[in-house]
Amino acid sequence: METAEFIEVLRRDGGLLGDAAEAAGLDTEVPSCPGWRVRELVRHQGVVHRWATRFVAEGRRRPEPIEAEVPEGDASLLPWFREGHRALVAALDAAPADLDCWHFLKAPSPRAFWARRQAHETAIHRVDAELALGRAPSPMDPDFAADGVDELLAGFHVRPRSRVRSGTPRTLRVRATDTDAARDDWLARLSADPLVVERPAPGAADCTVSGTAEELYLTLWNRGAYEKLQVTGDASVIDLWRRTAAIG
Repeated sequence: METAEFIEVLRRDGGLLGDAAEAAGLDTEVPSCPGWRVRELVRHQGVVHRWATRFVAEGRRRPEPIEAEVPEGDASLLPWFREGHRALVAALDAAPADLDCWHFLKAPSPRAFWARRQAHETAIHRVDAELALGRAPSPMDPDFAADGVDELLAGFHVRPRSRVRSGTPRTLRVRATDTDAARDDWLARLSADPLVVERPAPGAADCTVSGTAEELYLTLWNRGAYEKLQVTGDASVIDLWRRTAAIG
């Protein structure tokens, strides 16, 4: 996907998040985020948007804490969220292609990184807000969903901080069934060391999990049901994944 496409997803899903949060009410529990109410969800996303905007708009080159000043009263919370979302979209729209700033995953450029990361961050929390409202999540573009699976597997879980480990080497294949079969097919090699991911998968694995790109996206990001996926081979591998791979 192109950077401009990620920005459009961010623009859309930030609006949907705000609308769902308003309709649900700030005191409503968020089932996909135990311990959170919609209030905490909106605060979190508003803080993250402002944190990301500082890097994009100001070209900051060092990591900084994820923090921002949050309104004390509920009445100001959603307008504050929407203001921060608009500022992030505007900053990404205006950022030059050669933007130089800090980022934390491999990407073609810092601007491309922040557009992609914030699109997925916002999409996941848009889903949370819609689940709090008690309705099924809005449909997701399959290519965007497949990209989110790739970011999770080949971005987050290859880092040393990932808890996905296996004393006995195992392999897990993740395969999307509704997108480019030659592209959206991953092989994750689990061992005592950080995960190694190959794409496309070179062949068979101890366990293969298949589903639509959206089903894989929601499930691997802890917002869907593993029961909806097709699992073949050694199911203990996907059980290990479920226990160790959670990212909020």
